[in-house]
Amino acid sequence: MRLSRKAECGTRALLQLAANYGKGVVPLSDIAAREGISVKYLEQLMMPLRKAGLVTGTRGALGGYSLKKPPWEIRIGELLRALEERLEPTDCSGDLPSCERSGRCKARPLWVHLSRAVQRALDELTLQDLLRQGPPVSD
Repeated sequence: MRLSRKAECGTRALLQLAANYGKGVVPLSDIAAREGISVKYLEQLMMPLRKAGLVTGTRGALGGYSLKKPPWEIRIGELLRALEERLEPTDCSGDLPSCERSGRCKARPLWVHLSRAVQRALDELTLQDLLRQGPPVSD
């Protein structure tokens, strides 16, 4: 499975918000400068994250974004599902397989097993876990 740039940049942006959780809103320009992502692209990423209930935005000169829930409650799986069209490793491993051979394919159980394992792993990790495991988020 290969994740898109949306998933990569969205995760980095939410890690910035997680590192600042409880300190108020973070302007997108700050995240852009720290992460090397354009403000325009971050604005596009925030729309599905808002819709998924992960972030909240405040408009105005002192506006910005913050997490809607604590970082220990935001699962990486829900973050990636908000940004990615699909997380399955193949077309036939989802609930509604698009492959016409899925009903008779001997390899399909492998792809379904792999998909479930990836989903479980992503749903076990939280933003807080990533903050603890990785290097410090830059200020």
